[in-house]
Parts: sequence; structure tokens; C-alpha cells
Amino acid sequence: MSEALHKVIILTAPSGAGKTSIAAYLLKQMPLLSFSVSATTRAPRGNEKQGVEYHFISLATFEGHIHQNNFLEYEMVYEGVYYGTLQSELTRIWNLGKTPVLDIDVKGAISVQKQIGANCLSIFIMPPSIEILKERLENRKTETTESLQVRLDKAAYEISFSNQFNAIIQNSDLALACSETEKLITTFLQK
Repeated sequence: MSEALHKVIILTAPSGAGKTSIAAYLLKQMPLLSFSVSATTRAPRGNEKQGVEYHFISLATFEGHIHQNNFLEYEMVYEGVYYGTLQSELTRIWNLGKTPVLDIDVKGAISVQKQIGANCLSIFIMPPSIEILKERLENRKTETTESLQVRLDKAAYEISFSNQFNAIIQNSDLALACSETEKLITTFLQK
């Protein structure tokens, strides 16, 4: 992973802060980037498709990958729900001559950043406020009252780690946050 071509972009944020929207923008604007599809044990939501938003796998399969050391990082993000980045996913993207974009949770992002070092650009997407984050999550209409509170509690905790990343982008205005993120990545890839 020490080759210059083997760079990694990490977008991390509390759920609902806009990292997935920013990732979608970047992937449209920057053809040298490719989305790293994470694995998860949770069920698909809405119109999510296998292998597109996530690799939806069983708990047993996920644990098998853990035992075989197939993950670059993985976390039990919510009780009983794992998310992780398979090393094979990064290799697949590098073999295409592209740079992987990881849209992952804060703990996973810290882990990848430590492993990859200078070949990694980690960007924390900061929501304007917890109140606005709550509105965004409510507008998704995918959360129960209990799961919404879990996500909000977790968001406050995750924000406390924001200073551990290479950059913080405030997402008060999505177009501006996308533009600022694109500039950071362009500079990083030109190094």
C-alpha cells in the first residue's frame, strides 16, 4: 500500500451529516475516484441494491471474513450491526487505476487512517448542528424514535473525534461543502 497510486480518500461523519451526498457528487465530478462498497450485516433500506450501496451479508459470513483477516477495518457500529471495508474492495479499485472513496464511520476512519498514513486523506463532514442533523434524519423516514435517538447520541460522540482527521468540512450548504471537498481531494491527488 505504500505505492503512490495506492491512495485512499475517507469521508466520515455522523449519520445524516451529508457524507453520502458529497461522495455521490465527487464520484460524478472526478472519474479517477471509485466508491468503495462496504460490507454490512444490516438489511437493505428503501431502494438500496446489493453490491451498489453495500455488500449485504449475513452475520456468519461477516464473522468469517473477520476470522480470515479480510477486512481493512470493521466495527459493530450499532448493537448487532457490523460494517466493514474488505481489503479486496480496495485492491479491485486500485487495479482499475482509480482511488477508492470510503464512506465509513468515525472509528473505522481512524483505523484506516492509522494503517495507510500519508497515502490517506481523511475528511470529517461536520453537520451544522445536532438539531439540523435530527431534522435530516427525521426527513429520511427510515428511523424509529429509538433508532433516531441512538444515532443522535452517537453523533455527539463522533463529533468529539473530528479533530483527528486531516480536514473538517462544515456541511451547512451542500454545494459549498461539495466544492470544498473536491478542492481538497484534487490537491491531495496531485501530490
